[in-house]
Amino acid sequence: MDFIDVINHLINFVLPAWAMALILPMLTRLVFWRAWGDTSWWAVAKPVAWVGMLVLFAGLLLLGRDGAMLTYAALVVAAATVVWFKVFKGK
Repeated sequence: MDFIDVINHLINFVLPAWAMALILPMLTRLVFWRAWGDTSWWAVAKPVAWVGMLVLFAGLLLLGRDGAMLTYAALVVAAATVVWFKVFKGK
């Protein structure tokens, strides 16, 4: 496996966390716009991405393979929890 393949695998590994970090804060800002107040989108998306990548890595270590549905379910729960803490409990 050459360098380009390694980079491709790493990007595809963290892509679900990055997609969740992009989409979830936008949707919650659209629906719960009053609760957001002066909170910036970037201040919520950044921790969602980091927590999501940690969840994916933990799922890889615990389950022994990438792409398990249990890992993706944990990713959704963790991302929603981070948004909840940053937007609704951060006030």
